[in-house]
Order: sequence, then structure tokens, then C-alpha cells
Amino acid sequence: MTRAEITDIFARAGIDSPAEDAILLISGIEGISRADIAADPARDYISCALEKAVERRKSREPLQYILGRWYFMNEEYEVSPECLIPRQETELVAEKAAGLLPNGGILLDLCCGSGCIAVSVMAARPDCRAVAVDLFPETLRVAERNAERNGVADRVTFCRADVLGGEHQIPDGRFDVIVSNPPYIRTADIGKLAPELGYEPKAALDGGTDGLDFYRSIVGNWISRLGNGGTMVLEIGADQGKDVIAIASEKGTECCIIKDYSGLDRIAVLRKPETH
Repeated sequence: MTRAEITDIFARAGIDSPAEDAILLISGIEGISRADIAADPARDYISCALEKAVERRKSREPLQYILGRWYFMNEEYEVSPECLIPRQETELVAEKAAGLLPNGGILLDLCCGSGCIAVSVMAARPDCRAVAVDLFPETLRVAERNAERNGVADRVTFCRADVLGGEHQIPDGRFDVIVSNPPYIRTADIGKLAPELGYEPKAALDGGTDGLDFYRSIVGNWISRLGNGGTMVLEIGADQGKDVIAIASEKGTECCIIKDYSGLDRIAVLRKPETH
């Protein structure tokens, strides 16, 4: 198959970026640089592995799961159906958290998934440490491997806990920053999402009837783990800013909303009041 033929297959399958996906798939499966692919547009790639990968992508399986890896900030991550795929908008959350950590600070990452937030923040802040939490052991194993591959395993402690149900196995002490990209899709909306999202773990998407279950729990039950004047940084859905502000207000906490590169509400920043 040529690059043009793969692009056409993807376009007919309804994939949003067929040309880019064709290049990424050829490069990832065949180990060929983008420059070499562009330099020989008529090349016929005779490869069983590539043919199988094209069929998987044609079925709308995410490109990231097919390749088994993806980039987030400056790091490469193992990705699998055990965890949500790292996304560019979440980089804003990690960047904000990294900037808010004081010297020698401690980060708590709730619903850590692949570990991309905690690991990339630690890579950017070698003076800091992190605790990363997820409910599922298989997901934590992926996150642990990602900490190893990116050289921060000695500064990240992984713990199993139910963010909705309590703080099981979380080390004692206070954190300077709590960060989370929790499930925030309304349950009724999950079936309406793009086909690719059907391959991602439902537990990483489903935020309950109104999509706000995790925000209520995180703000209500976990903000107490912030140190004096500590900050909580949460990724939110584009239509959830006012709701999260209201949840924070009920707990006597100020909340501001930061927009992403598309001008959509994306990050809620909550600061725990300083006490004297």
C-alpha cells in the first residue's frame, strides 16, 4: 500500500486527519522518518504488520493504542487500553501544576491513568516529589513503567485508591499541589462520543449523571490534604466551569477557570485559604 492509498482508506472510514494518521502509522510501524516518507510519496509499503495496523485504524481503534506509545510534553509514554490516551490539552494542566509547585514541593495526582501528569511534572521539576493514585492495579502498572522509562521512578510513589470512596493507602502528610484529570463525561453522553473513545476505558470517562461526581469528591474530600495555601489544579469539560466554581464555593474555596488554546474552559484552579 502507498501512503495515498492508506490516506484514502482512512478518509473513507471517517477519520478526521487521514493524511497525518497515514504518515504516523507508516513511521511508527515501519520505523521510517517523516522526511523519508514525504520524499517518496509513491513508495509501496509491502508489510503484513502495516496492513494489520491499517485495518485496526480503519476500524477506528485509536492510533495511540496501535502504536503502543504516545508523546506528552517532552516525554514518551506507553499507552494501552488500560489507561486514557494522553492529550495535548492536558499538557496545560501539567504545565500549570509544575509552575505552582514550590521548591522541593510534593504533588498528588488523582486518577493518574498512564501517569503522564505526575511523570512529566517530575521531569520538569527534578527538585520535587509526587504521589500518583489510581483505582485499577493494571493501570498503575502502566504508570509505574512510564515513570521508569522517563527516569523519575525514584521520585514518584504509586498508590491504589478509590478517589470517590476515600484515601486508602495514601501517605500521611500534606501536599503543595493536587492535580487531576478525572472522568467528567456525563454517563448518557458516552455512547455519543467518537468511535475511538469506545476503545478507551469507560471508567476513565464516566463522571456520573451530570459529569461532576469526581469534582464533588475531590473538592469535598481531598482538598483537606492540601497544605496551607496549597493549590488544586483540575482539568474540566468545556461546559463545566460554572458548575465547578459552584462546587468550590460550597466548600468555601475560591476557584478560577483557565481556557485552553481553543478558548474553551479547560482548567479549574482552587486555592486553599492560608490560615495563621
